[in-house]
Amino acid sequence: MGILGVLGGMGPLATVDFMSKVILHTPASQDQDHIPMLVSSIPQVPDRTLAYRGEGASPLEAMLLNVKRLVVGGANGLVITCNTAHFWFDEIRKAAKLPMIHIADAALETAAKATGHHPTLGLLATDATVASGLYFSREVSDVYGGRIQAEWVLPTVIEMNELVMPGIMAVKAGNILEGRRLLSRAGSCLKRRGAIALVLGCSEIPIVLKCEDLDILLIDATDALAEKAVNWSMNYGFKGSGRKN
Repeated sequence: MGILGVLGGMGPLATVDFMSKVILHTPASQDQDHIPMLVSSIPQVPDRTLAYRGEGASPLEAMLLNVKRLVVGGANGLVITCNTAHFWFDEIRKAAKLPMIHIADAALETAAKATGHHPTLGLLATDATVASGLYFSREVSDVYGGRIQAEWVLPTVIEMNELVMPGIMAVKAGNILEGRRLLSRAGSCLKRRGAIALVLGCSEIPIVLKCEDLDILLIDATDALAEKAVNWSMNYGFKGSGRKN
């Protein structure tokens, strides 16, 4: 049926945002036309950024337990809603033995379509996502068969510590206005340094940051992942009860 397994909970609001975007990308005229999702939203997974820094427990065991729940439940493919959790993408895919979509691949394909193959992109993400090279290391083919070769504009250490990470944590704590204020300032810094578009590489960021906040193109990684997941499910074979095969 093309049942989509969603490894979420990291964080809960970002998981709901992903699900909403899946629904908005699905061509449906009735409930039965929407793609089936199994969602694991268990927030007690150890912090991914602290784990990457070596300052906290690894989240891998907890994530694999939640993946097992999705597999047993009948998921045919998996996505992870948290960008930083993709540091463990290969281990999760090996354990699940199911097709998976990488969020950076989805976001960079969207960026290539919108900006061309050689853009100057700003990256707003956790310090772990930036340090791990999660986005820089992906070689992604876009719809034209080319490769995106971006020049990246990154937050400075001060911007990361005073704007980006506090902004992300504000969203996680439900302080939406403060999160928007801090992350808008961080985005403005990248824009001033030459970015023509901003990749929102943390799933909390697109919850609060919109194009009108900065007057710059935003590449919403969550939205890109949702669109690609819908296409995967429909190509897998799910048609919805109201569609003709």
